[in-house]
Amino acid sequence: MAKKSSRERMSNEINAGSMADIAFLLLIFFLVTTTIVEDKGITVKLPPWSEEEPDVTKLKKRNVFSVLVNADNQLLVRGEPTDVGDLKDRAKDFITNPLNREDLAEKPTKAIISLKNDRGTKYGVYLEVYNELKAAYEELWDELAQRRFQTDYTDKMPISQKRSIRSEIPFVISEAEPTSFGEE
Repeated sequence: MAKKSSRERMSNEINAGSMADIAFLLLIFFLVTTTIVEDKGITVKLPPWSEEEPDVTKLKKRNVFSVLVNADNQLLVRGEPTDVGDLKDRAKDFITNPLNREDLAEKPTKAIISLKNDRGTKYGVYLEVYNELKAAYEELWDELAQRRFQTDYTDKMPISQKRSIRSEIPFVISEAEPTSFGEE
């Protein structure tokens, strides 16, 4: 039998003792430097919490623009089936009531948009409806800013001018508790 040389007796292993340290350091590095994107959702100012029973205020039917979205994602506006594409224009007409119709809001400060959906409503449809209603207010604010201040209603507009516009056309969307799946 031939004798093995010292080179052949050395094993061909790689020292991996520090690999765990390197992996741990990389893990810490990525945890520290990674930012997690948070969904912001819809920013809505909620009323303050109160233990008291709310006042039951009788509203005139003409001042309420009721929007219902059912479990099949169909839209019912003031009792009539409506397409989402027509919602913004109908809301603008309701709020401003340019022809002084008896079935639309008395004035913009009394107009209330009531949004109610079903628990089975798709979130994308809910957002689309909400965005159309918000867009109606934004267009009205922009038109009023153009008439009154000859400028667009933007973030750069002075707060006093924004408050004056919002006092004349307040943003009022009342969201009711969703109904059970397929109830409405």
